[in-house]
Amino acid sequence: MSNQAQYTIKEKPFYQAQSDEIELYEAAYTARLPVMVKGPTGCGKSRFIEYMAWKLGKPLITVACNEDMTASDLVGRYLLDANGTRWLDGPLTTAARIGAICYLDEIVEARQDTTVVIHPLTDHRRTLPLDKKGELLEAHEDFQLVISYNPGYQSLMKDLKQSTKQRFCGFEFDYPSEAIETSIVVKETGIEAELASKLVKIGGAARNLKGHGLDEGISTRLLTYAATLIKGGIEPKAACRMALVRPITDDEDIRVTLDHAIDTIFA
Repeated sequence: MSNQAQYTIKEKPFYQAQSDEIELYEAAYTARLPVMVKGPTGCGKSRFIEYMAWKLGKPLITVACNEDMTASDLVGRYLLDANGTRWLDGPLTTAARIGAICYLDEIVEARQDTTVVIHPLTDHRRTLPLDKKGELLEAHEDFQLVISYNPGYQSLMKDLKQSTKQRFCGFEFDYPSEAIETSIVVKETGIEAELASKLVKIGGAARNLKGHGLDEGISTRLLTYAATLIKGGIEPKAACRMALVRPITDDEDIRVTLDHAIDTIFA
């Protein structure tokens, strides 16, 4: 299996467009512009990138960023084996070599001294210096860099530098409208539209509490979890408490408020 085939998405991911983001992304890819996707947890950022990679027929390499990730984790390192040492490309280097879309998910979780390594790939140079190997890698003509993060978790300690932000064109994602989100839950889980609509109403009630006791609202992802439990035979109120309320808060007052909303909607 070739490297490209290994990272190619075989089946079409389900993605419901909210606006003109598909056309805009295609234009950005045609120009090989780096792309930044911002939005709350579970609103479809990663699914969108998977869908676009499938639609464009390009391999996709995804990296879940974290605070312990080093530049070597992205770029590569020398490893010891029976014959001495050998170089192992990191995911960013692999993507640049084979012409994949490299998706750095939750980029703000990575240390700033790590994210600096992406800079030469995001301007006219389109190069990646492999200092330890003594190689200057010119990115494949099909390579594109995509990053994502949740602005709701921004802080002085966890934010991108302007010198990084201004290397990207950006998409602002949010939770879908009630009608679109209902159709997504129906498509993803196969439950009836009336039931999906009730779940979406609960999601809306929780999102109204963001900043008033909740750090983050109920995501579309969690709505599909609740729908899946209900389809599997779990009573709707119990499924909603398990999938929609308990994961997002430990505050007793918020739990009581959301539980009351569930009881009202499923009365």
